Amino acid sequence: MFKNKKNLLIFGLGLYLLVTGLSFAVFSYLKQPIKKTVSPLVEEEEKESKEQKASTFSGPKNQECPINGVYYQRGQKEIWEKRRPLLVMIENHEDSRPQSGLNRADVIYEAVAEGGIARLMGVFYCAAAVPAGKYDLGPVRSARTYFLDWASEYSDYPLYNHVGGAGLCNDPTVNSKAKALCQIENYGWKDKKHWNDLDQFALSYKLCRREPERTGKTVATEHTMYCDSAALWSEAEKRGLTAQTADGKSWDKNFQMWTFKDDGKSLGKVSDISFDFWQGYSAYSVKWVFDSAQNVYKRENGGAAHKDFVSGEQLTAKTVIIQFSKETGPVDEHKHLLYQTIGSGKALVFQDGGVVSGKWSKEARQSRTEFSDNSGKEIKLNRGVIWIEVLPAGAKVDYTEK
Repeated sequence: MFKNKKNLLIFGLGLYLLVTGLSFAVFSYLKQPIKKTVSPLVEEEEKESKEQKASTFSGPKNQECPINGVYYQRGQKEIWEKRRPLLVMIENHEDSRPQSGLNRADVIYEAVAEGGIARLMGVFYCAAAVPAGKYDLGPVRSARTYFLDWASEYSDYPLYNHVGGAGLCNDPTVNSKAKALCQIENYGWKDKKHWNDLDQFALSYKLCRREPERTGKTVATEHTMYCDSAALWSEAEKRGLTAQTADGKSWDKNFQMWTFKDDGKSLGKVSDISFDFWQGYSAYSVKWVFDSAQNVYKRENGGAAHKDFVSGEQLTAKTVIIQFSKETGPVDEHKHLLYQTIGSGKALVFQDGGVVSGKWSKEARQSRTEFSDNSGKEIKLNRGVIWIEVLPAGAKVDYTEK
């Protein structure tokens, strides 16, 4: 191949220089510090998380939350008073537990969606003024018509977050009274003038996303949707949905506050409250255990402590209200149910370790549900989380008065 030793020497020298050069280049590259590659979305989330943790407030807690009467500091009120309440549909299927965000709701409604499976609607306003982190609410599920009636108590055009719902207007398979999506449209919640409907199907990935591995267990896809409270309020602001309505009125112009009181002396007469929404569905059995030291009721669901996923804390309430309502259904092939929301019925109000037997009443969709004793006098509610359990009329509630 090589005609003489001179050419062989030149080739060898060239090969040596080439190998040496490559080795030096590789070595120099490896000595450089490796740069961490982070997606813009992750960097944004980490930045927002640090900002949220840095949020602090000072001064006395003398600003009353209009939703449940809790006192907060001025800085927190300055945040919530620029918004309107956020109503979020959160499921309570046994595979959805532990949920995220329920510990930061001011009021929670619970009723069966279908098949004996209870569903929740959290009212987020004061306690959630400062976000707890990204995608802090969920799993978020679909709308039901009776929840719309309760949501309507918090503004003519409340921020209503859900994932689809029962019945478009042209769906012949859904009973007309159960068509939640059709009602949302008829109420004007999808009109560009108001546009207060926050259906996940019309929102971006930054507002709601699926997190199939959030709780570390494998569950069906429908149990994996989580939404971001701060992002939802930000989206509402972009739509012009702040504390002011489209006609320049305050969201709470027609809002009727309940009357609140400070904790009373613990009566300690009712230690436990337990019930089933439907008999035979033990996974959805509820038990409230009264803690006299803290004057709160601790929640158990399906025979276990009901905890928040993020904080790990057991869910509690200052006041537990049992609202007995006429249940109708299933009313169609999808097994949808209807619950009476307008009119009146029996109610039990548990607080301070005692119970008051009375009634609930609601004049119209946008009217406030009122709770009164048997003499017709409004029941003052403890300042704190209020949990309203809607049970079929005649359902059995077990509690022991000492």
